[in-house]
Amino acid sequence: MIQNKGDTVIIKGSKFMYVWIFLATVGFLLACIFLIIHGLKFNSKYSFLYLGGGIVLTPFYLYLTIWSLPGLMPGRVLFRIFPGEKGTVNAKKDMVSISNIRSINLVRNPLNLINDIVIDTFNDKKIKIRTYNLLGDLDYEMIVDQYIYPYMTENAKEVWDRKVDLERLRKVARYERKEPKIE
Repeated sequence: MIQNKGDTVIIKGSKFMYVWIFLATVGFLLACIFLIIHGLKFNSKYSFLYLGGGIVLTPFYLYLTIWSLPGLMPGRVLFRIFPGEKGTVNAKKDMVSISNIRSINLVRNPLNLINDIVIDTFNDKKIKIRTYNLLGDLDYEMIVDQYIYPYMTENAKEVWDRKVDLERLRKVARYERKEPKIE
């Protein structure tokens, strides 16, 4: 969800993604507990499968739920963008100037399966912005293309143009890049 407040663009997760993440983490954890309880009753020939599946999958879903809990706080601001020639991208702890961005990527962390926005700067700094999977791929591409891309350096724009598929954004999300006005 994008909120424009004056000259600030506030990026939050959508309500749909909150529900989706809640169901995917807490829902599967509750399903594993349900399997263990019904497996312990031993009233079916599948009780050992229920019990085994519940015991094996519970630690995995508990791990994912613990990692996702901070993102489930309602109204959580993922990051802020101050667009403009001297614009910045502000995360909770870090801030980077848009003109200092070398590349920007959406990367899935292999340990917790949560997407992070990774920004590489020209002074060899890496800034990670945790999205808690509340920001979809298309939303991420549209936000970067609309609010950050116009103020990036020419080299960074070339890198972004190689990554983004504007044709897919046009077909799926009905997004068109607005070309800058030449006066």
